[in-house]
Amino acid sequence: MERAVNFLKEAETYFLATTEGDQPRVRPFGTAHVYDGKLYIQTGKSKPVSEQIHKNPKVEICAFKNGEWIRIEGTLKEDPSIEAKKSMLDAYPQLRGMYDENDANTEVFFFENATAVIYSFTNAPVIINF
Repeated sequence: MERAVNFLKEAETYFLATTEGDQPRVRPFGTAHVYDGKLYIQTGKSKPVSEQIHKNPKVEICAFKNGEWIRIEGTLKEDPSIEAKKSMLDAYPQLRGMYDENDANTEVFFFENATAVIYSFTNAPVIINF
């Protein structure tokens, strides 16, 4: 899992795909954090992406850097704990202007049953299950 998280951090921006009914929705994200041995992402409950994840927690992430790309598929599960939110916001202090671990809007999710695959045009795919 560490290799997948490092890839996302080095890429700086990844794209999270969700669904809204039968329509795919893709948007840029930047939070990738390991807490309690799990890969976490963060968003706000007021955003449509939050509602989409709650309706269908199966998501996919894609990022590209230096001629390689990663795809991570899995199921997201909300962690309502203050500790998880604080850990995320401590890792991304620039978000503290919009979010706080004690507010009703901050939301963190972790991946369950996830598979990451790192691809390139020159090497065999690297598969990471977590």
